[in-house]
Amino acid sequence: MTEVTTPIIGYVHSTESFGSVDGPGIRFITFMQGCRMRCEFCHNPDTWNMKGGNPYTPQELYDEAIQYRPFWGSKGGVTVSGGEPLLQIDFLIEYFKICKENGVHTTIDTCGQPFTFKEPFFGRFQELLKYTDLFLFDIKHIDSEGHRRLTGHPNNGILDMSRYLSDIKHPVWIRHVLVPERTDYDEYLQRLGDYVASLDNVLKFEILPYHKMGVYKYEAMGIKYRLEGIEPPSAERVENARRLLRTDEYKDYLNY
Repeated sequence: MTEVTTPIIGYVHSTESFGSVDGPGIRFITFMQGCRMRCEFCHNPDTWNMKGGNPYTPQELYDEAIQYRPFWGSKGGVTVSGGEPLLQIDFLIEYFKICKENGVHTTIDTCGQPFTFKEPFFGRFQELLKYTDLFLFDIKHIDSEGHRRLTGHPNNGILDMSRYLSDIKHPVWIRHVLVPERTDYDEYLQRLGDYVASLDNVLKFEILPYHKMGVYKYEAMGIKYRLEGIEPPSAERVENARRLLRTDEYKDYLNY
């Protein structure tokens, strides 16, 4: 008797066909539904709800993505973002497995919040690594208490994940959102710069200046916007952050 298996279902908030800032080349971006973090600067609060989204099987998502392969060139591929994609790790494994069987470059954009060395997560994460070419890794705040204030969670597991990826030399691009009155202090920037410099796998280090483009979503959803009155950082503060973080030292991605 043939065993009937239930297909894995992932819940997708939305997709973008021609992404150009979430990994190398032109990419098909999938924004997964669900996130436990509550970042004060989040511009996608509509992805927070763990029970929302549109159901997909891994094959259905691949079939949608592959239609755009002619536009990817030699460096493009697929990126899964969020929400927090690692909350749907079994779906990611199966989706990326199909992608790699067909020669598609795979990238995950994550903050690392679900990471733990405990099972069953860690074993599933190691399986996912087999099919993941690149991580876009968001370090929201280098200080654990500052991270808790900014996101609702400490950063212990996040730094564990970044250190583990460094130990196994799995390629990452580090991203950091520069937020006035939260992360834009020289002390924090120097600490973050020193931490990233201690990693052995960083190909690129990006500063993402805080912006207010998602504020209208909070108003529409009836959620209080906690950064009311805080404006985006000045060009001078962005340049100061680049200097303290030493972002120009990370150029390997140009040959990635």
